[in-house]
Parts: sequence; C-alpha cells; structure tokens
Amino acid sequence: MDALPGQDRPEVRISDPGEVAAALPHLLGFHPRESVVLIGLGGRSGGRVGLTVRADLPRAGDAAVAARRLTRSLCSDRPTGALVVVVSEAPDDPDLDAAPGGLPPGGTGLPHRGLAHQLLLALDAAGVGVRDVLLVRRGRWWSYDCPYPCCAPSAGTPLPEGVSELAAAAVTTGQVVAPDRAALAARIAAPPDRGGMLAGCLRAAGHCSARLREVGRAGLADESWAAVRHAVDRCRPGAPDGPPDDDVIARLLWGLRDAQVRDRALQLALGADAAAAEQLWSECTRRAPSPLGAAPATLLAVSVWLRGDGAMANVALDRALGDDPHHGLARLLRQALDACLGPADLRQLVERAQGAAARRDPGG
Repeated sequence: MDALPGQDRPEVRISDPGEVAAALPHLLGFHPRESVVLIGLGGRSGGRVGLTVRADLPRAGDAAVAARRLTRSLCSDRPTGALVVVVSEAPDDPDLDAAPGGLPPGGTGLPHRGLAHQLLLALDAAGVGVRDVLLVRRGRWWSYDCPYPCCAPSAGTPLPEGVSELAAAAVTTGQVVAPDRAALAARIAAPPDRGGMLAGCLRAAGHCSARLREVGRAGLADESWAAVRHAVDRCRPGAPDGPPDDDVIARLLWGLRDAQVRDRALQLALGADAAAAEQLWSECTRRAPSPLGAAPATLLAVSVWLRGDGAMANVALDRALGDDPHHGLARLLRQALDACLGPADLRQLVERAQGAAARRDPGG
C-alpha cells in the first residue's frame, strides 16, 4: 500500500471529479494500473486534497479487509470527506443481478462494484463522507452512482486535458511522473552484476578494515563522514569534479554501514545541501549491490519524503528492506509511512534527532 501526503496542494473543484481523476499520476508520482485510490478531502471548503492512499486491486474475497485497511490509513489524516477511484481495464460485468446493493443503479455493470460497495461501507462506518466513487478506464471516467446515460458502461466521460492545478503543483516540487510503479522502482533497483562496482566494494572493504585497525572506530567514522561531505560537494550543480565514480560510491557504501555516519548524513536533508544529498543517495542506491543499498535507500526515503514525494519514499523503503529486512531505521520509517506520518512531522523528528546528536557530540 502507498500512502502519499497532501502537503501544500491547492483547493480543487470537487464539482468536477474528472479533474481529480486525471491528476492521479501527479498525486501518486506514477500512472496507477489496476489500483484503488482513496483521496482525502478537507480544509475550510472541504475541497483541499489531503492524504492519498493507493493499493493494488484486491481479490474479490479480500475486498472487505482491503477496504477497512485503506480506510484506517486514510483516517489517520482526519479527512472530512473522500473521493474513491478505481483504476482498472477490466471489462464490464454483464451479470447485473449479481451486483451488490448499496449503490444506485447508475453504473450497474461496471467492474469492481463489490469493492466499491465495501469501501462505501468502511468509510461510512468511519464517519467519512464519500463525494463520489469513480472508475477510470481507457482515458475515460465513470461514476458508480450516476443514474444518467453518460455513466452507462458503454459511455463514460473523457478525462479532461490540459494542466490542472494539482498537476501544476506537482511540477513545482520537481516531481517526475513515472509510467507506472515498476518504472519508479527501476530508478533505484539493484544493478546487474557489474564487475567494476563489485571490485570497488571489495577494495573499499579492505581499506576500511585496515583503517579501523589503524585509527579505531571513531577515527574511521570521521573519515567516512569527510568522504560523505566531499561526495555531496561533487553532486552540487556545476561541481568541477563531476559526479562520484564507482570507487567513491563504494567507499561511501561501506562508511554508511556505521550508524553514527548514517545518522549524521540524515541531517543533510534539512539543510542547504538537501538537493545534492538526495542526488547522492539516489546514485548510491542505484549503484549499490545488495545488501549495501539499505543505508542509502533509507536516507533517500527521508529526503524525498520531506519534500512530499511519498511514492518515491515507499519505493526507496522497499529497496532498503529488500536489501536488509532487519534494518532498524528503515523498519521504523516503514511503520511511520504506513501510519501516514506527514512530511512536517517527519521533519520535526529529524530535527529532534539532530539536536540530540549535537548534544552528544558538540564538536560534530
């Protein structure tokens, strides 16, 4: 399940739900396929887009459980209303008599009516009013509870074209919409077995072992932190040395295995070097052989999460826990993201951790 925060998004015209349906890729960070999406609504007008929760379409027998789980996640943001969107290329259901109750006859024959019904029940039980329940398919949208001919299964309304307010807001954050979630994950997937990177990691391991014997753990941590700072400098726009090569990345991967170094690196997401650090963590994660990708992927998750890109944060944490299922920080962040912790709350947590680290190491 993907939970995407709704920070700094504009008021939208909920009177035109097709505009929100068209903006789903910008709300999620990728084009959803065979998905169910709950969009929280709030604000004074009840039209501000808040938390957005997505999951793969469940099997028919799991619809009730999935609906309750999605509703629990959405309610963590305390919405006053919700818009439900089913994205599916499934054909119409010709068995009209088998359609469950709870929805008016308009849209009868549309696929996944059982799931739509379970979502209505779960949201109603949670006290969340549902503005509409939509199906998005083949560039058109339908309302499950629309009684008019435009919502007949063979009809549908074309998704609006042009750039919506939601899409424009996403562009201002630097978000690049991926074709699908798999494409988003491919950006930082573990690389194929490249001899050069593996050889660099072996050399870095030998170097770190030798330096540990010579300068001790604290000295090695200081050297690793200096390597991080130098690499961040190389990731700034127009840096003369260019992006780090494989040997530099390999040295960082071993250095970030030290929790002290990783925690210091975490603070970079709060400062002027946040963009350069994010680029560095992306490069480290993309080039890291498993299981060395866990630390940089976790740092990447924090960086993108703080700027509101929950989709990439989810993908980065998937990579981190795939490399190391027992990685403590990644597990904590996964629990926080599943509980829909917002970027502002995460920033406060990182700031408190930064203060605690400064008190432990005033000269850091």
